[in-house]
Amino acid sequence: MSIALTDFARVRLFPADRRRTAIQDITPEQFVERLNAETPQRVIPGYAPFCQLHVHRNWTSTKCSVIAITDENRHRLHSAYEARTKDELPVLVRWFEGLEPPVANYLVPILYSREQMAKEGTPVDADWGIVGCLYTMEPDEIPMVPITMMRNALGVEEGGSGVPLDREAYRRSVEFWSRHANWR
Repeated sequence: MSIALTDFARVRLFPADRRRTAIQDITPEQFVERLNAETPQRVIPGYAPFCQLHVHRNWTSTKCSVIAITDENRHRLHSAYEARTKDELPVLVRWFEGLEPPVANYLVPILYSREQMAKEGTPVDADWGIVGCLYTMEPDEIPMVPITMMRNALGVEEGGSGVPLDREAYRRSVEFWSRHANWR
C-alpha cells in the first residue's frame, strides 16, 4: 500500500507560515515517508468505503487539535465565516485563542482512495491520498465537524465528497462539537 500527500492537505498540515496548529518538527516529505514505512497501530474505517484513518503514535511535538469547552475557558471562543479554499463558500467556524493544548499522543492521517481522489479532481500517484490529519490524545477518531458532513453531502462541486448525510453520525458530531473546539 502506498500513500501520497495531496496538495489540499499539504497546505493545511504544513502551511508556509509554520503555525503552531500544524504538524511540527518534520517536512511533508518526512511525514509521508514515515507513513509509508510504518505500520499503523490501528486502521479505523472512515465515514465512507473510500476513507480510512491510520493511527500512529505521535513522533513530533504537534499539539492536540481539540480542547474541551469549560466554564473557565468559554470566554476564549471566537467565531468567523471562513473558506478552506478560494473555491469553497465560507462557513461558520469557531476556535479557542490564548490556550495551550498538550502535545498529542497520536497522529491520525485521514486517507481517501485513489479512485475517490480522481473523482474529486485531485488524482494521486499512490493507493491512498492524505486529505487531513487529526492530532489526538486517544487512538481514536474525532467526529467530523458538522459543517464538513454537510459540505460532503452537497457534493464534489461544493468541496465535498458526495456522501449522503448520516443523521446519527451528524447527531454524534453535534454532541461532541457542542462540548469541544479547535484552537489557534
